Amino acid sequence: MQKPKKYRILAVLLVIQWLLVKWVARNPEFVETYYSKGIYPIISQFLRIVFGWIPFSIGDIFYIIIGIVIIKSIIKIIKARKINFVKILASVSIIYFCFHFLWGLNYHRVPLHKTLAINELNYSTDELESFTYQLIAKTNQLQNSITKNDTLKVELPFSKNETYQKVKNGYDNLSTTYSQFEYKSKSIKHSVISLPLTYMGFSGYLNPFTGEAQVNSLNPAVSYAATSCHEVAHQLGYAAENEANFIGFLSAIKNQDVHFQYSGYYMALRYALNDLYRHDKEKYKLAISTINKGVLKNMRESQDFWNSYQNPFEGMFKNIFNLFLKANKQPKGIKSYNGMVGMLINYNKKNKDDLHFLK
Repeated sequence: MQKPKKYRILAVLLVIQWLLVKWVARNPEFVETYYSKGIYPIISQFLRIVFGWIPFSIGDIFYIIIGIVIIKSIIKIIKARKINFVKILASVSIIYFCFHFLWGLNYHRVPLHKTLAINELNYSTDELESFTYQLIAKTNQLQNSITKNDTLKVELPFSKNETYQKVKNGYDNLSTTYSQFEYKSKSIKHSVISLPLTYMGFSGYLNPFTGEAQVNSLNPAVSYAATSCHEVAHQLGYAAENEANFIGFLSAIKNQDVHFQYSGYYMALRYALNDLYRHDKEKYKLAISTINKGVLKNMRESQDFWNSYQNPFEGMFKNIFNLFLKANKQPKGIKSYNGMVGMLINYNKKNKDDLHFLK
């Protein structure tokens, strides 16, 4: 087949694919049954087996190569002063297919709160305040048990590679209750592009083309365990950020390592505090005053870290990601991460002992 004809066929297929994805998005039960619980687990485990044993990120290398190819193509277009739109659309068509087939259709599955029978996601300010104080009590207790001093920040006593090894323990424990969260064939890695990720404001990502969970190796240590758990949730096919946060939190607090537990509750507390601040600033101030100084030091350390990498382009990258999330059934965009709070508050109503709060 001649190349020009091949490009035209691929360009036409892009339109057909787009229409199919639009149809699929209206049929989440179909996606859940035949993709997310059907062929995706096979695809996902296959990718983890193929790439998981390699000590560095193949997905990052792939992105770097694609970036170089795009730059060269732009230079070529500028020199030739001619754009081959059909060839560009053909390339987009291939990427679009690979993205959705290998992972992206999970954006259109049945929402997790429905499959877990969390029938309500709304909550009042009083409910949020009460839940935040439960998180504070538990986080304070864990911080004190680790450091034996409520003024000392928590530090991880193991390496980041050891963190990856420990992630599976939490998922093993969680899967005894929810079998859909069983995690086999680990593939969690430092991101080769951790510094650019930091400047963009991202703590990690899942590479949909290689199935690798990429963690920003520059992340503050206290968040490293929870971030790793979050990215594994994406590997399991939970694309929505609030769902990945929710699953990541549950797996972290189910881990037998107390540092994982602290990282999980610490993450949830930060989201709850952010939410409380938006609801009632005075209640937020009162809640902050009850947090151990050691926990606050961890929070300040994280804030100082991200502030030190702020730059004019960070907002642009986050706006792009925000649009990407909105285009994939997450209408709140980046704010979707905070959606875990509503899930946790209402999950806790039905599962009083599952979050291990102090009595």
